[in-house]
Amino acid sequence: MPARLLRVPLTSPGAAPPLADAASLGPFDPHQPPWPGREITSGEVTMHVRETPGAAGAPAAVYVHGLAGSATNWTDLAGLLATRAAGLAVDLPGFGLSRPLTTGGYTPAAHTEALLGFLAGRGRPVHLLGNSLGGAVALAVAARRPDLVRTLTLISPAMPDRRPDPRRMSDPWMALAMLPGVGRRARVRLAATSPRTRAEQVMRLCFGDPSLALEHRLEEAAAEMAARAQLEWASEAVTKASLGLFALWLRPGNGSLWSVARRVTVPTLVVWGDRDRLVAPRLADRTVRSLPRGRLLMLPGVGHTAQMECPERVAVAVAGMWDAVGCGEWEDPG
Repeated sequence: MPARLLRVPLTSPGAAPPLADAASLGPFDPHQPPWPGREITSGEVTMHVRETPGAAGAPAAVYVHGLAGSATNWTDLAGLLATRAAGLAVDLPGFGLSRPLTTGGYTPAAHTEALLGFLAGRGRPVHLLGNSLGGAVALAVAARRPDLVRTLTLISPAMPDRRPDPRRMSDPWMALAMLPGVGRRARVRLAATSPRTRAEQVMRLCFGDPSLALEHRLEEAAAEMAARAQLEWASEAVTKASLGLFALWLRPGNGSLWSVARRVTVPTLVVWGDRDRLVAPRLADRTVRSLPRGRLLMLPGVGHTAQMECPERVAVAVAGMWDAVGCGEWEDPG
């Protein structure tokens, strides 16, 4: 059975499920600085969170970044969706401005436990959105505690791939830096480069069209990288999270993310760019077919971080899902 694709322009009327009217979203300001952040403790879990104000009584949307990312990856999308939901973009433990867990765990399982505790402490279900590693973590949370999740949005989730192709990487040193056993020398080489150069490398790796990366966003990313280089746990967090993700990809049976996806019962929108250089677009169809209530939006010309590269297109699709779910129009007519 083919995946339920939304291969339509986001401005087309009558798409199924319906896509939100862009006028119902917040104004898009490409120069919006990162949203204010603070440490929040919920369910005995403390994380640094950047908050986007929403309308009184509006549901919350929780945003989870990818490997080596942070809450700032969601600045634009959270702002666009602020008319619909109060945004909480978390820095996973050891990333961004969040301190490590007392256990020192950085594996996807450890991040899943931390996010589960954080959401459980809030007491109300949220719209949960995750990118890459954050998508894998959000997937596991939704499978285990559907009562905590209204809807799930997965943007290029880090699904298992035993046929990765390093030739698809725009920077082979960044690819090698994530490989178990051989990554140390590559990480040393990366550490010797300037924060600005590394920020440009990340954009070349994550954007389908790197020319869309705005100058001030590159400067923000470079400043964040420079600040993280001063944190004693930063390198360990990335290294152990990378190793943990590779180990998760090799997990068989019920522990596999493919098996986890089949246990997710909440409405799920999967967003994938067909120029993704990190997680192969060929996995998109299998991902959405594994989700009982999943639908897929493929974005032509877009890379691994669609929420940063084309936030308006993603916002219209996410808000459209929220509307469709609220109206009972999300279920597959077939």
